[in-house]
Amino acid sequence: MADKHGDRVETILGVGTHLTGTLQVKGALRIDGKAEGKIEAAGDVVIGENSVVESSIQGRNVKVAGVVKGDIKASGTLEVAASGRVFGDVTVSKLNINDGAVFQGTCNMNAEPDKIDARGKAR
Repeated sequence: MADKHGDRVETILGVGTHLTGTLQVKGALRIDGKAEGKIEAAGDVVIGENSVVESSIQGRNVKVAGVVKGDIKASGTLEVAASGRVFGDVTVSKLNINDGAVFQGTCNMNAEPDKIDARGKAR
């Protein structure tokens, strides 16, 4: 299985798995179970439709199809699928919230100051 950047999903927390603590992954990660604590991935993170994550999440691109209760930092895109629920603050470069999704929190968008003109528009 590969993510959209060609990274192989090397770590999968399957259905019925419950992780408590800190999880650090060098590549891409998929969670289909339950996690509590802190998640740090160098690659993409996918939160499956039936998963419940009560953790802070840090990754390149993050897709949420389940429930996340915690802050998310994505250096790329955060996508909240129609089935996704995010309860926490997010810091992202791009944000995509699909119809039917729930997002409760604040969003800070990273932008490179040298690529923004005086009117606040991207160059």
